[in-house]
Amino acid sequence: MNANPILYTLIFIIGTLFGSFYTLAVYRIPKRQDIVKTHSYCPNCNHKLGFLDLLPIISYIALRGKCRYCKEKIRPRYLILEILSGGLFLLLAILMNLTIETLSLTKIIEFSFILLYVTFVILISGIDKENRKMDKLISVYGIVISIMYMLYLCIVEQASIYRYGIYLGLYIIVLLLDTITLRKYAKNSYVTGILLMIITMVSFTGEYITANAIIFTLLAIFFYMLMWKIKERKKKNKKSEEQIANKLSIGFFLGSSNIIMLLLVLFITK
Repeated sequence: MNANPILYTLIFIIGTLFGSFYTLAVYRIPKRQDIVKTHSYCPNCNHKLGFLDLLPIISYIALRGKCRYCKEKIRPRYLILEILSGGLFLLLAILMNLTIETLSLTKIIEFSFILLYVTFVILISGIDKENRKMDKLISVYGIVISIMYMLYLCIVEQASIYRYGIYLGLYIIVLLLDTITLRKYAKNSYVTGILLMIITMVSFTGEYITANAIIFTLLAIFFYMLMWKIKERKKKNKKSEEQIANKLSIGFFLGSSNIIMLLLVLFITK
């Protein structure tokens, strides 16, 4: 009997659970609310949600997109993100050739690292999209998992220690610059957050994927600004390009491009 459908179903379900967590984390982390101990609640009526209210996809459909208690509509993005997250986890498993036949400790570790990385990208991109902010807690999380991954590659996979030594050096330089900037200007540096994100991307997905992700990000921003100019010209709005640029969620574009490029490369090399 082929057990792969069972494995893939399990991975999809895990992905939807992570998707549910992502929506919670993107909402709470910028507000510095607890994401582990504090029980989930309806943001409208503040009623604590029960187990049957928190089943990914199923609860949304069963409740017809409304809170069980106050009947307020639940934003469709919760359902969409749960489905996309489950689909992403499943697609990564398939592209990485994770099957019952190929299942091994090495495969599980590599897949786990990729999922930890995807979690980093989704959280930092999601928070940036909602708040135009590169959250430092998520940046630290990205640094920690990338150092763990580099150690794994160097010790277990016998990867080049010099290459990853350069990445560690870049982390140290950017963090020092961030500390100096913070002390001098007493503000959170968006640029520093982007640089830390790029270093984390390189350590996990390599120079080729990261470089292409940056190119696609620049193209996406160019077309976004172009569409904005056309739209504002019709409205005769006088907002400056600098004002719009300051609202651009670069981290969101960068994270989205990186995930797309990662999937594309995995598909081509499969």
